[in-house]
Amino acid sequence: MPLTPLHYKFLAALTFSALPFSSVKADPNTFLPPGFLDVSTVASNGDGNPYGIAFVPKGFPSGGLLNPGDILVSNFNSSSGVQGTGTTIVDVPPTGVPGNVFTFFTGIFDPPTDGGLTTALGVLKGGFVVVGQLPNVPLPDGTGNPSPGSLLFIDKTGTNVVLRYTNVHGPWDLTIDDGGKSAIIFLSNVLNGTVVRLAVTVGSTGVTVSDPIEIAHGYTAIPSQPALVIGPTGLAYDKSADILYVASTGDNAIYKIPNAEARNVSVLKGTLVTSDSMHLHGPLALVLAPNGNLLTANGDAVNPPVPPELFSEIAEFTKQGKFLGALSVDPANGAAFGIAVDAPSGNKSAHFAAVNDDDNTVDVLNLSF
Repeated sequence: MPLTPLHYKFLAALTFSALPFSSVKADPNTFLPPGFLDVSTVASNGDGNPYGIAFVPKGFPSGGLLNPGDILVSNFNSSSGVQGTGTTIVDVPPTGVPGNVFTFFTGIFDPPTDGGLTTALGVLKGGFVVVGQLPNVPLPDGTGNPSPGSLLFIDKTGTNVVLRYTNVHGPWDLTIDDGGKSAIIFLSNVLNGTVVRLAVTVGSTGVTVSDPIEIAHGYTAIPSQPALVIGPTGLAYDKSADILYVASTGDNAIYKIPNAEARNVSVLKGTLVTSDSMHLHGPLALVLAPNGNLLTANGDAVNPPVPPELFSEIAEFTKQGKFLGALSVDPANGAAFGIAVDAPSGNKSAHFAAVNDDDNTVDVLNLSF
């Protein structure tokens, strides 16, 4: 993985440290990082095309299959390669030993509610995993035919779906403001171009979800031959400012929605942060780095890069929309999708993770600052 401006800008005064799973002892004077975790995310049933990625947070309850620091990855395709037919979530332990990777959850492909696990993947501190579904049954001419799908809430054992929430319109990505016994989930809907807010109450054995409140609308939402569908995707929430950032793939732009947890009136897209045509190429997943900057995965289905620009880049912007740098996860077109950052409060380290749906792997960098 080449060093790029993203490495220097991601976290102020950032330095690289050896990964706990690296076999190379890093010299403190070395220039290059010693390596990174690169592990297959293909499920036991052959599912691939990883989309969503999420870290299991500190304090996640014991007694199940998951441990804090584990990395969960959702698969969008089944072994057939057909988009929107995957049903599995894979667990990658932080040690990164390939033999310890296992399939945490296997659902069913039963349209219109079940199948095609999306980038809408998250973990609730109270002990549940939430994932979106966008089932697809292709038409006879081969074109995509996605249905509204559902949002699954799965217990820590990976065997029980405690709630199948169907009041959705193609749940494509999400972000969580997690209070433990209660949480706010922001959800992007790829089929109708909206962003909604869900209030979640978390109990010891289950969750309840209120009706959604639409907080933004009007994002481009269209079918796509290579991508199946294009619409609003990544969401990143700045709690201190109560601002939700939205990566709108079809608009090739990032927007922000003020008063995201307080508002009850839907805005038209929100305020434009950036539509940088040089460095945005159909932005998908979106996260906030610990230094406050925005990281987004370029999916290349919209405004594809022109050589010598690189495919499959993770791009970094300030909250004001200034481009800082980029990192390509694969030389192939469209390999970048889900990204996640785990930076426990009080720690001087962070993990940055990105899926590569070209070779069905997850790449993780351990960063010290």
